[in-house]
Amino acid sequence: MSRPERYRQLLDTAWQLVRDEGTEALTLGRLAERSGVAKPVVYDHFGTRPALLAALYAEFDARQTAAMDATLQTGEATLASRAAAIAAAYVDCVLVQGREIPDVIAALASTPELEKLKCESQAAFLEKCRIALAPFAGNDALAPAALRAMLGAAEALSHAAATGEITAEQAKDELYEIIVSMVARCADGATRRRPG
Repeated sequence: MSRPERYRQLLDTAWQLVRDEGTEALTLGRLAERSGVAKPVVYDHFGTRPALLAALYAEFDARQTAAMDATLQTGEATLASRAAAIAAAYVDCVLVQGREIPDVIAALASTPELEKLKCESQAAFLEKCRIALAPFAGNDALAPAALRAMLGAAEALSHAAATGEITAEQAKDELYEIIVSMVARCADGATRRRPG
């Protein structure tokens, strides 16, 4: 097996291991055992458990970015189209990856390096959303707090869809409404502040 083929096999097996047993079971030794290879092969590809988690997250993030880019490029330049594209790309990518992605994301908080990777990825996603939605927000920029709230909603709704609590369509529809409302609030200049 070539090095790229082996890498792909190891990533696929790692995803399956997380799906079957959770992120706590994901060690390089366990991955070697499940993959039918010697431990040095796994260590040669990843080196450490945090590096393996980073590779899994990077793969998910790249898939999500590509899906959103493709949808935004082919869709109409309207708020409805862009909000639907963002909602669909986020929810669909979580569902394609399955219930294991929330576990991998949670595990990223285990080291400062992984937390930094997650923060950088989220910042890039939010900037992409800001750019896509800015033409519809009027003169006011989309507030970072509003974009963070949208991301929190996207994570929660996607997780609920992945666990079967709600359907994928419900998750996409609700996220779409949140995005449209966020932009409309900014466009109207009606930034609401909490009382007191």
